[in-house]
Amino acid sequence: MIYLLTTIHVIVCLFLVVVVLLQSGKAADLAGAFGGMGSQTVFGPRGSATVLSKATTIAAALFMVTSLSLSIMATRGGGAVPAIFEKKATPQKNNGAAPPPVGSTVPIQVTPSVNGEKSPTQTIPVPIQATPTLPGQTPPQGQKK
Repeated sequence: MIYLLTTIHVIVCLFLVVVVLLQSGKAADLAGAFGGMGSQTVFGPRGSATVLSKATTIAAALFMVTSLSLSIMATRGGGAVPAIFEKKATPQKNNGAAPPPVGSTVPIQVTPSVNGEKSPTQTIPVPIQATPTLPGQTPPQGQKK
């Protein structure tokens, strides 16, 4: 559907360019060059609508409709990527295991780099520290206040 609408939009755009370029200006005579309007009406002389002016009006309306339709279809297509701040971290599954006790160590993998050169990945044991508590809060189980 979006390909069909895009094709129609491009055809309407090309048609609109051609129709506008084929029209002559309203003040194309010699009096128009010096500011004369040729009539005493507010907006100048108004002739009957020609085929080109009607085609311009229809093409401009189709251009607006196809532009709005394409923009709505692009936003509702679901292809929009959320901003960095809108992404939510997926929690890691614990598989029912209890967290390690405070004071024990947990292995983590680190890839050191010196002057832009990466060294091989190393596994380092890291001690688990107690979570600090604010005054008035109860500490988690297994921790002292």
